[in-house]
Amino acid sequence: MADEELAYADAMEELETILAELERDDVDIDRLAERVGRAAALIEFCRSRIESARLDVTRLLENLE
Repeated sequence: MADEELAYADAMEELETILAELERDDVDIDRLAERVGRAAALIEFCRSRIESARLDVTRLLENLE
């Protein structure tokens, strides 16, 4: 799924999966950098979605006043 189509809940679920992989004793060291990079991209995506939602809520509240 492309990140543009990714839902926040799906991103969080993928992050949890990656975290579980990284916490295992038998983590695949060859995939470690790839998984950490993906996690970083997902975190940035989630932060962006949260900020966007915050701005939307702020605008809605300002329009109510």
